[in-house]
Amino acid sequence: MNQVATKTHVSSKPFLDVLNGRPNGNESDYIPFWFMRQAGRYLPEYRKLRASRNGFLDMAFDPKAASEITLQPIRRFGMDAAILFSDILVIPHALSQALDFVEGEGPKLDPIRDGAALSKLSFSGLESKLSPVYETISNVTAQLDDQTALIGFAGSPWTVATYMVEGSSSRDFINVKKMAYGDPELFSKLIDMLVEATAHYLIKQADSGVEALQLFDSWAGALDADEFKKWVIGPTKKIIDLVRDSHPDIPIIGFPKGAGYNYMSYAEETGVSALGLDSQVPVKWAARSLQPLMPVQGNLDPICLLTGGDTMKIAVEKIMEELSGGPFIFNLGHGIHKDTPLENVEALIKLLRP
Repeated sequence: MNQVATKTHVSSKPFLDVLNGRPNGNESDYIPFWFMRQAGRYLPEYRKLRASRNGFLDMAFDPKAASEITLQPIRRFGMDAAILFSDILVIPHALSQALDFVEGEGPKLDPIRDGAALSKLSFSGLESKLSPVYETISNVTAQLDDQTALIGFAGSPWTVATYMVEGSSSRDFINVKKMAYGDPELFSKLIDMLVEATAHYLIKQADSGVEALQLFDSWAGALDADEFKKWVIGPTKKIIDLVRDSHPDIPIIGFPKGAGYNYMSYAEETGVSALGLDSQVPVKWAARSLQPLMPVQGNLDPICLLTGGDTMKIAVEKIMEELSGGPFIFNLGHGIHKDTPLENVEALIKLLRP
């Protein structure tokens, strides 16, 4: 496979340089990049591998397959960071909640709606069920070159809890909000369990070799400011404090998708090292209000990448113009869409590496 992007005349790992507050590589115009969901269905090599396997979990918990999938976009496109191939729902699975990924429908879980269902969760299988993930990390670190970083990740407690309570993805989050509003004591028990399990999971990822972490709070935008503080900021801070007790220097990127103005309080109160910006965050505001606080990452609309052409070029130029003056990692505002043409990804990388 041809590698589109090249990484000449830059520091060893420019992605980590930015997260650690150093300049963007040895050349001021070098902006590191990676893409959320860069390992996935838009790649023909991924589709070929997936066709030979028995579903998503079969791949995610097979260190050989998960390592191969993690490395596929790096071989093809030369991103500055690889991200572990896994899913945010491996935590409820490891806590003994039944989980299945249904083709064309997404994840399905046995919903937790009361104390009896919550009591069935258990930490007893956490280590054994997640150990293949740590083996994948060791495999990938052995194969990455000395310029490419490895990102580990987990879902934040609020977002993971939405799936656990709803039993699937949701548009209105009725059941999880009813629990959070109507039985905050029960919901707190679930969140506390997720904080403990997630912190353990991230610490073990760092022990195994990841060099940065990202917390995905994909449904943070479903909460008002008060509930956001309670169920997003508070649990996120607890996780970060626990991780930093073991790995004080590891950079942690927070991605509270849809948070809007709550990005400010998230940046100021959670302890994250950097902010992942969703596509709705105005880049002028981000440059003025968020980037002085910490590095930012983002935020091209994935559908703009899917569309390509001049629309994408103009959008990329605007993002680069506004954010490249400070600590910045180019990324999308969410994951690559599965129908994205490879030539559009190649064109985007040529804009970033002319």
